[in-house]
Amino acid sequence: MTDLEIAHKATMKPIVDIAEKLGLDTEDLELYGKYKAKIPLKYIDRKKFGKLILVSAISPTPAGEGKTTVSIGLAQGLNRIGKQSVVVLREPSLGPVFGIKGGATGGGYSQLLPMEDINLHFTGDFSVVEKAHNLLAAIIDNNLQSKTRSLGIDPRSVSWKRVMDMNDRALRNIVVGLGGLSNGVPRETGFDITAASEVMAILCISSDFADLKERLGNIFVGMTYDKKPVYARDLKAHGAMAALLKDAFKPNLVQTIENTPAIIHGGPFANIAQGTNTVVATQTGLSLADYTVTEAGFGFDLGAEKFLDIKCRAAGISPQAVVLVATVRALKYHGGKPLAALKQPDVEALAKGLPNLEKHLENIRAFGLTPIVAINLFADDSKEEIGFLLEYCREKGVPAAVADVWGKGGAGAEDLAGLVAEVVNRDAKPFKPLYSLKDSVKSKIETIAKTIYGAEAVDYSPRAKADLEKIHSLGLDGLAICMAKTQKSLSDNPELLGRPKDFVITVREIEIASGAGFLIPITGQIMRMPGLPETPASEMIDVDVDGKITGLF
Repeated sequence: MTDLEIAHKATMKPIVDIAEKLGLDTEDLELYGKYKAKIPLKYIDRKKFGKLILVSAISPTPAGEGKTTVSIGLAQGLNRIGKQSVVVLREPSLGPVFGIKGGATGGGYSQLLPMEDINLHFTGDFSVVEKAHNLLAAIIDNNLQSKTRSLGIDPRSVSWKRVMDMNDRALRNIVVGLGGLSNGVPRETGFDITAASEVMAILCISSDFADLKERLGNIFVGMTYDKKPVYARDLKAHGAMAALLKDAFKPNLVQTIENTPAIIHGGPFANIAQGTNTVVATQTGLSLADYTVTEAGFGFDLGAEKFLDIKCRAAGISPQAVVLVATVRALKYHGGKPLAALKQPDVEALAKGLPNLEKHLENIRAFGLTPIVAINLFADDSKEEIGFLLEYCREKGVPAAVADVWGKGGAGAEDLAGLVAEVVNRDAKPFKPLYSLKDSVKSKIETIAKTIYGAEAVDYSPRAKADLEKIHSLGLDGLAICMAKTQKSLSDNPELLGRPKDFVITVREIEIASGAGFLIPITGQIMRMPGLPETPASEMIDVDVDGKITGLF
């Protein structure tokens, strides 16, 4: 059966029953029908925090390696071995749902329910982020047009684009304000995808609503003609933006296919943003369960590095262990086997791809954390390949287990759950950040590039050098770094697979996200507004006259 067919056959429990498993007073829930609800922030209690497990991965194939599926299966597996657990994940973006990767609710017998709702509109959080972001864009253009209340913003300096939750390459670069004096000031701008919005980043990084509102006010907009910085607070935009986000700031409660509680909130991408769910969702999970399983997007070099250096530092939390998802097919891919041939057994190609796994294990240890390898099982994996990979992990002294979570759900993750419980109770210690916020911007970028990616050096375009000067003049050198980089390679070149060496990372520009508290060096050819593939997934999605959706995956 497909993921959607499996989801349709599952038996969901009313969300109030799921809430009771976490000790929530059902009167506190804000219900979105029978199977979805929002949780008030009053349940966050730092004195009750349980164990935090971070799930990351090696560098993925284009389809991904199943981190979400493993995260869900692991939470179910922990419950099966008697450990009270909750899984805390990001919300799906419609860009991948209708594009190439599909939904983000896991798969098989390790998925979130109601699958269609979560993958499509859910509780409207993405729409609200989009509206709050675009409200600021409208206010900026209105101020440019104003004769009596103008702040004197130089239209050429405005860095705030608009956003939309869709892959639409035609909107990357546009001109607005055409058509005469009454239609605004003509200027160049563009669209990013909603997952890359600084408002999304702020939603995810804020510790409470007061913090959210202050961060919205700190959004950098541009410069005046006399070279003074302009922030959202100068435009008096942050109050209305916060009002729009009032309900979206509360985490969402759903369930897995085995009725394990799941908290889903926020949805930035790890290749162009910080790639983790919200601070308040993670802290809610830590307050309500003994074990909280969470995920950081794409490979450890992207989502997990940002999870640790940005989110954990801001939230004052630390994972007790890192589960690194590896697949036979991804390692064969990094060993030079073509995508179309990955289903064919090939231990030689698998062996050639192991340096990619080795580098990610080194990176986990660079933070002072203990790695656990989860081999996410696919139906085409041979026993010889699985055995070879397990033996490699044993030789490296890394705990490893096969996770058959797509096919068996929590039962297929019990061995992994046992390893995780053992490690977090034996080796738990706080992580060490990779860099100090007091380091220079160039030093922080180069530390990430050299230590995590394995780069030889970092090169800066003329525009990036000018951006560095502007950042320094604004006094923003102390912000964290959120690298925008391809997920397909440890380098900024998607063609360099495995563990590339002697490469140079090229920073072409650096965006300022002062409200979120970080800078975004944009490397290589990465885009913050993706495009649809030649054959988008949307072509397979349909709904019948009875409202039954088909084609989601």
